[in-house]
Amino acid sequence: MAKSTLSFVCRNCGAAYNRWQGKCESCGEWNTLAEEDTSGSVPVSIRSKRKGRTFALESLAGRSPDAPRLSSGMTELDRVTGGGFVRGSVLLVGGDPGIGKSTLLTQATSLLARAGHRVVYISGEEAVAQVRLRAERLGLSDAPVQLAAETSVEDIVSTLSEGAVPRLIVIDSIQTMWTDTVESAPGTVTQVRASAQALIRFAKKTGAAIILVGHVTKDGQIAGPRVVEHMVDAVMSFEGEGSQQFRILRAVKNRFGPTDEIGVFEMTGLGLREVTNPSELFLSERDLGTPGTAVFAGIEGTRPVLVELQALVAPTSLGTPRRAVVGWDPSRLSMVLAVLEAHCGVKLSGHDVYLNVAGGLRINEPAADLAAAAALVSSLVNAQLPTDAVYFGEISLSGVVRPVAQTPARLKEAAKLGFQRAVLPESARGETSADAGLSLNAVNSLTTLVAEIAARGSRRGESNGPAEKNATPARFRRGDG
Repeated sequence: MAKSTLSFVCRNCGAAYNRWQGKCESCGEWNTLAEEDTSGSVPVSIRSKRKGRTFALESLAGRSPDAPRLSSGMTELDRVTGGGFVRGSVLLVGGDPGIGKSTLLTQATSLLARAGHRVVYISGEEAVAQVRLRAERLGLSDAPVQLAAETSVEDIVSTLSEGAVPRLIVIDSIQTMWTDTVESAPGTVTQVRASAQALIRFAKKTGAAIILVGHVTKDGQIAGPRVVEHMVDAVMSFEGEGSQQFRILRAVKNRFGPTDEIGVFEMTGLGLREVTNPSELFLSERDLGTPGTAVFAGIEGTRPVLVELQALVAPTSLGTPRRAVVGWDPSRLSMVLAVLEAHCGVKLSGHDVYLNVAGGLRINEPAADLAAAAALVSSLVNAQLPTDAVYFGEISLSGVVRPVAQTPARLKEAAKLGFQRAVLPESARGETSADAGLSLNAVNSLTTLVAEIAARGSRRGESNGPAEKNATPARFRRGDG
């Protein structure tokens, strides 16, 4: 028999240590180390004693058939996966508890089952009756989805191997699965890794597509060893705020499609509804006429999305002003604030700054710099921005507004939603052949935009003495800027 080897493995990140300690040095979490037997994932008695067999090697010049895809029947889900589920692929879907992962997969499996495909839903957390209750609430109880409540990987593989190979298998969730090849308890790093490996091997052998549901930690990362994310073909994150009805499906990794596409859903009483026009949904509750709000024309993958940026600049009595941002990169906000103070004379060292992306969307592209700067200056001088204008452009450290990609698509989406003006980089004028009749305000430097907004605030006659004075440098008031 093999000698038993014990180690202490972090349940959060999978790091292994020779002795127990209170804090994991890899991820920084406390009390996450658990004792596990790592002598081998397969007992010696069932290990093969034979020599390895030879196999044929192929050339890179060979022609491989295109991977056939299986459409889920949900346009937003197919957009994120790259056109549908690829045969033999394994997807890992993570998200906060109660965000709607099971609801999304129940709807997708029901649509596929109604289309005549064999679909199996394996639940390790709920009983079959509970899954049926959800399907009945969603109006999907008549879909011929095959259900089971099982956690043994060996039993699952044996059952699925009988009869026709399922086109789609949902495992909810991978943290509840366990295999006989390891002796650790279900949910541990070793069990999650071994169970995922067995299911992936079954998918590659039979050609069935498998969706694994994964738990997340308190900071939003998928729980368990990171090696599982490397083993699967795609990793998707289901995001959203519990207080809002918007849900966003985002691909973090995808071997068969893009990773910059998003799928937008709306949570309703009858489940998740696909949002074909996210811009209209994100702008449906705009508070027109409020200083500190600007509409950003962004791009998510190949889809233009218009979203509102909200800024609040308020005086502070603290020695260190607070900087809070939701939905955008905090480092990007710090850079924009530094450029405003260094090149535009906007003094924000005595003010708290809050920035929010309305609707729960997370923006990653630097094209939002110009919209964020406009919203910040508008809030500081209490000046209302035009309600029919959109903003986009990247700000350099020298204060120059740089061009961004896909300008015609941004302008076309803005015109479709009724906007009449666009503030964009000066160098992007040559790309505006499809501007759809919008009035373009091209700016070359951030100082020009700040001067326009500050002048609009002064004309309103607001008595914000110190803030307006700080936001309007002397060169702008003399008109020689």
